[in-house]
Amino acid sequence: MITSLVCLCVILVTSLGEASLPLVVNTWSFKHAAAAAWEALQSGGSALDAVERGCGRCEVDQCDGSVGYGGSPDERGETSLDALIINGDTMEVGAVADLRRVKNAIRVARAVMERTHHTLLVGESATAFAEDMGFPAEDLTTNTSMSIFTRWLNGNCQPNYRKNVVPDPATSCGPYRPRGARTPSRRPRHTNLRSHDTIGVIAISENGHVAAGTSTNGAVHKIPGRVGDSPIVGAGAYADSSAGAAAATGDGDIMMRFLPSFLAVELMRGGSDPSAACRAAVSRTKKHYPHFFGAVICANTTGHYGAACNKLAGFSQFHYMVSSSASASPSLHTVDCF
Repeated sequence: MITSLVCLCVILVTSLGEASLPLVVNTWSFKHAAAAAWEALQSGGSALDAVERGCGRCEVDQCDGSVGYGGSPDERGETSLDALIINGDTMEVGAVADLRRVKNAIRVARAVMERTHHTLLVGESATAFAEDMGFPAEDLTTNTSMSIFTRWLNGNCQPNYRKNVVPDPATSCGPYRPRGARTPSRRPRHTNLRSHDTIGVIAISENGHVAAGTSTNGAVHKIPGRVGDSPIVGAGAYADSSAGAAAATGDGDIMMRFLPSFLAVELMRGGSDPSAACRAAVSRTKKHYPHFFGAVICANTTGHYGAACNKLAGFSQFHYMVSSSASASPSLHTVDCF
């Protein structure tokens, strides 16, 4: 993230209290992803299945252009994908970053978890692994992503993520080389509120199983090879069946420095309610970067949930989806940013 939409997913199910029936919470107003994850739970699937199904639906739907193929082209015009999935029972994690030419990033992440002893695979080697596991190689570029890239080139490559280089990245495209003396950057950070929509999902089954996951195509116009928070355990998402789960969305380059998802889960372990845990995680980042763009969703092992977001011009509320047996279909929830 400046993060794209990272697909973030957390799912929790428990048998305690009115809020403890199977639960799916996901970032943003991605209702089809919420419905897909909830249907997976209702049909007897595991929390991991629900996370995969919810994130996978956003990859197919290209949610807001920030998840899946055909979105967020990098400086070379190529789309790459990041995803993560975590099993809160075993603490097994699978993740991929800078995945190229394979559409089903969340499924590849699950394959890393279930078919290897590793946690994270990146770049061309992640693609080679996916192909070895039977995933087809496909072009992730679309007419839409190519149009975005062409407009960016024609606009002197603005905005971009370079600093302390020549030629001046504020006015020119590359190739760039280091500038002799480093100086504090006076350029404001580029914040596109529609390019950070990672999807994240949370679940607790009646047996108390917790899982979480994310999926995104990262920051638009990013430097090739850039990895944001979404595939980083504890940053993009975290789950522990003894405490709960959380997932983050927003400016991943900033948020990953503070591990907001891990922090929120540990706060819930210590007794904080989900809303307070989310707010504390956002506050930790806000203390150092008061103008960062981001939000966190949380759910604990009793099935209670909450969210928090940092208030910016044009971003005063955060929308997220909740699916439970309390309603016939996924419901849209809103939290005021602070």
